[in-house]
Amino acid sequence: MSLEITASAPGAPLEGLETGPHRILVVDDEVGIRKGCRRILRAEGHEVMLAETAEAGLKALREQGDVDVALVDLRMPGMGGLEFLPLAKKLAPQMVCIVITAYATLETAVEATKRDAFDFLTKPFSPAELLRVVNRALERSRLIRERNRLAADRESRLLQLATEQSRLKTIIDCMGDAVLVCNAEQVLVLHNPRALRVLPHIRKSGEIRKLGEVVEPAELFETIREVNETRKRVSREIQLTHLDEGGWVLANCAPVVDERSGKVLGTVTVLRDISEMKHVEELKAQFVNMVAHELRSPLAAIDGYLSILMRDMVQDPAEKEQIMGRCRERVKGLVNLVNDLLDMARMESGRVQREILPRSIGEVAEEVVSLMTPLAEAKGVTLDGWVADDLPTVEADREELIRLLTNLVSNAIKYNREGGSVSISATPDGPFVKISVKDTGIGISEKGQAQLFSEFFREKRSENQLTTGTGLGLNIVRRIVDFYNGRVEVESVLNEGSTFTVRLPSKFQSHAGIG
Repeated sequence: MSLEITASAPGAPLEGLETGPHRILVVDDEVGIRKGCRRILRAEGHEVMLAETAEAGLKALREQGDVDVALVDLRMPGMGGLEFLPLAKKLAPQMVCIVITAYATLETAVEATKRDAFDFLTKPFSPAELLRVVNRALERSRLIRERNRLAADRESRLLQLATEQSRLKTIIDCMGDAVLVCNAEQVLVLHNPRALRVLPHIRKSGEIRKLGEVVEPAELFETIREVNETRKRVSREIQLTHLDEGGWVLANCAPVVDERSGKVLGTVTVLRDISEMKHVEELKAQFVNMVAHELRSPLAAIDGYLSILMRDMVQDPAEKEQIMGRCRERVKGLVNLVNDLLDMARMESGRVQREILPRSIGEVAEEVVSLMTPLAEAKGVTLDGWVADDLPTVEADREELIRLLTNLVSNAIKYNREGGSVSISATPDGPFVKISVKDTGIGISEKGQAQLFSEFFREKRSENQLTTGTGLGLNIVRRIVDFYNGRVEVESVLNEGSTFTVRLPSKFQSHAGIG
């Protein structure tokens, strides 16, 4: 196919179009040069475009776009070849330009080279010379395209890698577990913010540090080194003895192995905080021991008393009555233990049924005093209560208020001395009602006060060795107070007594998430 346009005005369109594996543009004002180049290049199977002027050549580039090689006459009417070169390269950056001229000088060559000309053809030239220069230019064009393709591919891969690294970093940084990545030389190369809790020495950013310099305790360092040497996964519980707050982690460490060479490239270690789990296990152990003790002692006593009665070892009716009373007290203690456990279980699961209505603290206190008076008399403790006349009601469940006050008063009596006293008072306190239970008992140590509301906590002292209890009463008090968005505080002096103060809001506010 051949198309020829002979217009010579500036901006004239291209003169011809040939199909072939490469696209070549010939820009020359001499018809013979244009047609001769077309014939020779066409015979090689190339696609050839002809332009009579530089303006027509630029138009061809704008319309046809992709061109491999351009042969450009240096001197033409209107725009010359030197002016054409930079404009053409803007339109076709990958195009290779060959300058055609009958007036080749050193100055011209230097100037053309500065404008990105690749080679020269001096008129007149033979077909062999044309093909030699064009083939070199085509090879140059191929290399430029390949270079650009590789550069684009590299840029794309780098962008993809950067995206993956950013995604991976975001995932690692958001993990709740600590992550440590080490290379084969046991140098820490990556960690997430969570790791700072376990490894406080790595806070200095930018430093490349050996694993042994930043990893404590030693057992963790040895675990990572073991995986690096044996190439086997290791999962191990490790105590954080180097931290003031202590704690435990489950270290899952695995080697990173090159699939091709089989070499160990490093290790990845994930540290999961299991301190809470360990604490729960400890509480379970305490619970089992406590229940075993609290059940075994009264049951053994009941069994002994019943054996005495069944064998008719006691004939005196009064003594028999006394033994039966002791059995009854032991049974009541067991019932209280079961009730405390059931209350705590219901609060944990959120299955507590409540009837929240305005309640009179005076009526609740009066009922608790009535319930606790026999216990106080048996202990030789004076129990009294006082409630302010202008005390507002509290929106709450009546049974929970009774349980709260009963637990406080019961403890105040049990841990008191013979001849001591327990007093209950209730006064307005802004939007709250303040309830205080004051005793003259054995008091609580500062260390004990810090753990007082924990589950199963009982301070071990010689003064209370014979006092029975589950260690759940004050924990239940705290749970009830928390549900009503209140506060509970304790003031205590050893061997002088304690005062527990509860502040409950007059108006109930819904509190999701607490039993």
